[in-house]
Amino acid sequence: MNIARNTFGLRLTDFGGINLGLTLDCGQCFRWKKLADGAWKGVVGSHAVRIIEDGEDLIFLGMSEDVFINTFYHYFDFDRDYDKALKRLSEDELLKDTIERYGTIRILNQEPWETLCSFILSSCNNIARIKGIIERLCALFGEDLGGGEFSFPSAERLAVLEPEDLDPVRCGYRAEYVIDAARKVAEGEIDLEKLKVTPLDDARRELMKIKGVGVKVADCTLLFGLGHMSAFPKDRHILRIAKSAYPDGLPECVKGLEGLAQQYMFHFQRTENGRRTAV
Repeated sequence: MNIARNTFGLRLTDFGGINLGLTLDCGQCFRWKKLADGAWKGVVGSHAVRIIEDGEDLIFLGMSEDVFINTFYHYFDFDRDYDKALKRLSEDELLKDTIERYGTIRILNQEPWETLCSFILSSCNNIARIKGIIERLCALFGEDLGGGEFSFPSAERLAVLEPEDLDPVRCGYRAEYVIDAARKVAEGEIDLEKLKVTPLDDARRELMKIKGVGVKVADCTLLFGLGHMSAFPKDRHILRIAKSAYPDGLPECVKGLEGLAQQYMFHFQRTENGRRTAV
């Protein structure tokens, strides 16, 4: 990886590649938006950021190298060898074809509480509505970062609220689940940092102690917020392709990379078994 400072910010080259659109707008996270000029804007922690694609390079507008190294290097999983991971997944023909079609989709390493809360809010919702709910939650209870951007509210901030306080967020029955999760995390009953190094099945059971957290929400949190690459979230798309393509179970080459394989399986099914449609 090469990082060069220029007039606009940081230019990133030779970093192993990324399909930025599919990585940022495929249901892993809900705080990124593509602008009319093609740039992506989002909020990560206390940082509002814009990213421009320039060929195979990325330009992080107005960003210091310290912020990139301390926050975004790990966020975009640049510390993982994706060439090696995708070569291994490509031992399976379906995954090989899908990887060739879509390029490098990265698993984002998101803040654990934000990930848990976001996927609680995602239950039985579409991506556009989830983004709206989270935008309102942040505007009402997050910290003002300037420029109309707000941080994600901490578990401690939400733990002192009652479910009805979330009525302006318009998240419906999920408000009760969000408050329960916030209190369990804020009070230390659920230790999210500890769950990063807890065996997968045990970590899943711990998360499912929270009201409204089933297997899918738990597995999304484990994969996208707690670093468990073996977590394999299953929605109707994944169940459909797993049943048709892998009736005897996932291939051996997927072991340990189930979460990454899931992203490619999702997009394969989403585009009608490989025929590209609008994403």
